[in-house]
Amino acid sequence: MSLSLIGIILVQVYWFNSSFENNDEQFKYHVTQVISNVSDKLEQQEEYSFYDKINHIKDSTGKIPQKEDLLEILFVQRNTKTNKTIVYKNSISSEKYDINGSIFNKKFGSDGFKSFSSKRLTEVYNNNSIIDNSVLNQSTIPDLRDEKEGNLDILNKAQLQISYKDYASALPIDERITKEKLRGILKKELAEHGVKTKFEFGIYSNGSPTKIKSEGFHFDKDATYNIPVFADNEGNSKYELSVTFPNKKKFLLSQLVSITILSIIFTLIIIIAYTSALNQLIRQKQISEIKTDFINNMTHEFKTPIATINLALDAIRNPKIIEDKEKVYRYLQMIRDENKRMHAQVENVLRISKLEKKELDISKEPNVIHDIIEDAIEHVNLILEDKQGTIVRHYNAARTTCLVNEVHFTNVLVNILENAIKYSPDVPEIEVFTENVKDMILIKVKDNGLGMSKVAQKRVFEKFYREHTGDLHNVKGHGLGLAYVKRIVEDHNGQVYVESEKGKGSTFIIKIPLIN
Repeated sequence: MSLSLIGIILVQVYWFNSSFENNDEQFKYHVTQVISNVSDKLEQQEEYSFYDKINHIKDSTGKIPQKEDLLEILFVQRNTKTNKTIVYKNSISSEKYDINGSIFNKKFGSDGFKSFSSKRLTEVYNNNSIIDNSVLNQSTIPDLRDEKEGNLDILNKAQLQISYKDYASALPIDERITKEKLRGILKKELAEHGVKTKFEFGIYSNGSPTKIKSEGFHFDKDATYNIPVFADNEGNSKYELSVTFPNKKKFLLSQLVSITILSIIFTLIIIIAYTSALNQLIRQKQISEIKTDFINNMTHEFKTPIATINLALDAIRNPKIIEDKEKVYRYLQMIRDENKRMHAQVENVLRISKLEKKELDISKEPNVIHDIIEDAIEHVNLILEDKQGTIVRHYNAARTTCLVNEVHFTNVLVNILENAIKYSPDVPEIEVFTENVKDMILIKVKDNGLGMSKVAQKRVFEKFYREHTGDLHNVKGHGLGLAYVKRIVEDHNGQVYVESEKGKGSTFIIKIPLIN
């Protein structure tokens, strides 16, 4: 599962990089198309401007141009099978405009300039006699006649294009194009190709920057695209248009942001689900180990009382003992005590079970906390005396009346005091403090025992949890006492927590609200 998860993440990263590179290539393709179109449009607009000047001069002369025939083509084709003859005649002539050179920036001489026109004639003859293969009889009337006349745009355009490029190459760049015009063309072309991001531009002349550039233009090798502009008649250009995109990466990423976010969300869901499953597996394993430990502890807790009861019963059955009433009473008391001990263990387990199912009825009444503490100390006195321990009281609380269940709250304090005695490898020295904090009473039980690690402090109130006691094998229990304490205290709208340091003892603190 871990390898699969790592594989999924690596595939997602690979896909993202591939998509980014793909977008980069598409961006490059679109931008190349854009600047190529811009270059063509700049030349076209300059060319059209030149044509307008020429047409304006032609119209302003007021003179009839001089016509001159330049070339005539005559083509005759006859089909012998159908006796059909096609005659095609094309004559090319020029119209010469006499213009003073000063009118048009002295670009032209006194001879002016010419434009070209053509006259085309197509005749079709069916079943007619021909004088010879090239000349038709003048009196012969064609069956079909098609005559056309007009300007030769191809020749005119070629002549004007050559003239315009030579003329324009002599002009400085700022007379050929303006920043505003170039910006407008670029913006329109980029929008049409879907490149909607900030751009800067500049025109270089033989590698040197010109005045035609935007304010924020800076050359960036990875985000700048170049193309020659204003090529001359030989195809050479001294100008180069550079367009750069400062926010290129941001723009490319923005195209992937929606699908990337979805990908990240789904990957996170998989990671969370995987982590949760793994955590559950570990948790279940821990619970299994804790329950096994619990069963072992409970078995041990019951084993000793059962063995003691069996020994006591066997002793009573002895004829010599049965007649000794004092010994019989002593053995019966032992049976009673051990039975009570087993009953207490079972009751503890049942109480926790009922607490979890919220079936335990806990009725609360006003009680003085100091009285309950004294009652709890009385319960552990025998165990304390057996270990020659002491309990020192520090009752600093002035207000001590709380709404509590006397039995359960006494059990809470007994559990904490028993732990303080059990987990003290030497002579137990226990201190009990009380104090008022606002509308709460604090009960602190401090011992000089083994103490707890940071991990144990976080988990000590969990059901079945018991910290390992190292070489101290005589500490018995089933990990339910403090879980019971926490549930009862919380049911009283209180808080319980522990402060401890390994090897320096522990302090259990209970906060319970006072009666107003």
